[in-house]
Amino acid sequence: MYRIVTKRVLNPTVTMMDIDAPLVARKAEAGQFIILRVDEDGERIPLTVAGYDREKGTVRIIFQVVGGTTMRLNDKQEGEYIQDFVGPLGCPTKTDGVKKVCIVGGGVGCAIALPVAQKFHSLGCEVHSIVGFRNKDLVILEDEFKECSDKFTMMTDDGSYGRQGVVTVPLKEAIDAGEAYDKVIAIGPVIMMKFVVATTKPYGVPTDVSMNPIMIDGTGMCGGCRLTVGGKTKFACVDGPDFDGFEVDFDEAMARGSMYAEFEKGERESYCNLFKKEVQ
Repeated sequence: MYRIVTKRVLNPTVTMMDIDAPLVARKAEAGQFIILRVDEDGERIPLTVAGYDREKGTVRIIFQVVGGTTMRLNDKQEGEYIQDFVGPLGCPTKTDGVKKVCIVGGGVGCAIALPVAQKFHSLGCEVHSIVGFRNKDLVILEDEFKECSDKFTMMTDDGSYGRQGVVTVPLKEAIDAGEAYDKVIAIGPVIMMKFVVATTKPYGVPTDVSMNPIMIDGTGMCGGCRLTVGGKTKFACVDGPDFDGFEVDFDEAMARGSMYAEFEKGERESYCNLFKKEVQ
């Protein structure tokens, strides 16, 4: 059992928790993930490590409340426990040889992008961060990004905060203005990452993307997280989650990601109905 040390609501649909998991905290690195179960009857879900404190022995997770399992997790309070918390899994973000990097985060993907930006900053890299949200109410982790970024750009779809527009606009402007990035790292919705790659590829700027497909065991055995990368089958849990964006088949990934939409909707509705009965 793993104790919830802190819980903080970042916006109406996104929650942050620090979990007491010293063995995981000892080894965790930016870009890796964990798999948890809320209770004995719960499903296994992957969540990216959003931070860690080796001295305190805590690991930070940030999740969007979208389905039955994340609803159950969100109902947990500080001092309560979750059943399982396994990791770190996956490969850490590669930092070798990078002196100047642009981190592009979209929506809740910014929770994954932040520790990556912090890691590069701690290594003395020049970090430019571009983050985007649908509107001002959904903005998260702005101050944290500013602390670890030499340049920071906020975008919102509706213009309610920062600049209006999508993240690829300031990215292209920066490259056209002569910013010579050793690498661009995009983390967010698959469609966003696809267009980031479409922006950088004509310039030949190396671009990594963080893929988070459907996942079950996290050890490469189930095959649920398979992707086509460079014409070959790869598994996000053991080969990733970071991949060369120029080689990822994004259309296939989006098609696979929507396969269980109806099932997830049913789980969400089932949990809501159960909650209503318990309240009554």
